Amino acid sequence: MISTELKAQIRHCFHAEHWKVGTIATQLGLHPDTVRRALETERFRRGPSRRNRLTDPYLDFLRQTLQQYPRLRTTRLFQMLQTRGYQGSVVQLRRVVAQLRPPHREAFLHLEVFAGEQAQADWASFGEVTLGQARRRLSAFVVTLSYSRALWLEFFFDQSLESFLLGHVHAFHHWGGAPRVLLVDNLRSVVRERYGDQVRFHPRWLELAAHYHFATRPCAPARGNEKGRAERSIQYARSSFFAARPFTTLEDFNHQALLWCQQVAQQRPWPGGPGLTVAAAFEQEKPRLLPLPAHPFDCQQRLTVRSGKTIYVRFDLNDYSIPPQAVGRTLTLLASPTTVRLLDGTVQIARHRRSYDRHQRINDPAHLEALLASKQKALASTATLRLAASIPAAAQFLEAAFQRGESAATQTAQLLRLVEDYGAAEVTAAVEEALQRGTPRAAAVAFLLHQRQRAARRQPLLPIRLSARPELETLVVPHPQLEAYDELSDPEDDSQS
Repeated sequence: MISTELKAQIRHCFHAEHWKVGTIATQLGLHPDTVRRALETERFRRGPSRRNRLTDPYLDFLRQTLQQYPRLRTTRLFQMLQTRGYQGSVVQLRRVVAQLRPPHREAFLHLEVFAGEQAQADWASFGEVTLGQARRRLSAFVVTLSYSRALWLEFFFDQSLESFLLGHVHAFHHWGGAPRVLLVDNLRSVVRERYGDQVRFHPRWLELAAHYHFATRPCAPARGNEKGRAERSIQYARSSFFAARPFTTLEDFNHQALLWCQQVAQQRPWPGGPGLTVAAAFEQEKPRLLPLPAHPFDCQQRLTVRSGKTIYVRFDLNDYSIPPQAVGRTLTLLASPTTVRLLDGTVQIARHRRSYDRHQRINDPAHLEALLASKQKALASTATLRLAASIPAAAQFLEAAFQRGESAATQTAQLLRLVEDYGAAEVTAAVEEALQRGTPRAAAVAFLLHQRQRAARRQPLLPIRLSARPELETLVVPHPQLEAYDELSDPEDDSQS
């Protein structure tokens, strides 16, 4: 800030003596901008003059509208201005609306909770993974204790109610107790209907709450800040656990998530006070949690199914085998993340490992053997199906052989003979190796089997074709009296001779 005397001297040099701005600045030891400000004239003010914009006639209308509806979208304002003669683009309008829109900042209270009082739960999407022929959505269930910030992270291939229930059960039993209040978002699987502040919950969710004795409090619609601790836990899991971690299998991924919760998430500093970790705060909170019931809650997915004419029932894009006598009956299917069980009434008739692929047939060999024993034409009449029951990769092998000009029937017959000679396990390994080498032919499989036999120094097998020699099926070998061999080797006879 220059003095009044210096300002008067600058104006005298400029207006009376007609010195240039640069000369005045040099002679008086000032910056040229200081000289220009002292002159106080539009002639020396930098910057282009403001041009008329297409939005100028509508500024008053925009201000009034945004004052009344501060969150109104620009696209809607653009439509309203077009009906009033606006010829500009929506991009120009967005620049103006960004300057005119009144600021909207909401103040929040800091949430203070008692130990063991509350937990917050939510789902998070983590993209898709490929499992065989299927594309599955990978979702993470996250529940966080509001006091200690101890969290439970578990991944599923869906966001169903059964998975949501199972995530809570696993978290409660991992913590050794349950919180008194569960704060959940307005999930469709949990909240069936909402009218104002009145909420109608799913009966299965109410059963879980009654089993573990906690109360449920849903968030208000579009109020993610009410479960901010769960949201922050999800962001933390994305950056600390999921980033740059390749997906393997669901079991392995959840095992890694458990280790991360114990070794990383539990060891971070506790936000509630200095000098404590989340693990130390959780040890303070653990005695305040509600005690667990004697048995965990049953979260299995329960469906009523019925098979058609085959020994398979379909569930989640795959077919699971059942005993032949259960075909056509109404059955109960119980599915967990790892197993699929089928009940006839209260009796379990089938149990399979759950597959997350698609268009797969999951067979129990006992079901196929029972079908073959009861009705040979059902499965054993076709050599291809009989081969597929013995060798899982048979269909892929025959398709590759057919594309190379081989006869599928001939290849099937030859592979079945190899199964009779070497066993299903040996032929399966040889078929997979032949596919890897790009030689899908029965002759190549036989060569690989012979090589393995030589490497193991086993004698070659001598095949017996019972179909060509039916009399061998009734062949009876008599058992000789071993005493006759003792008489032949009597030492007295040797001395007499």
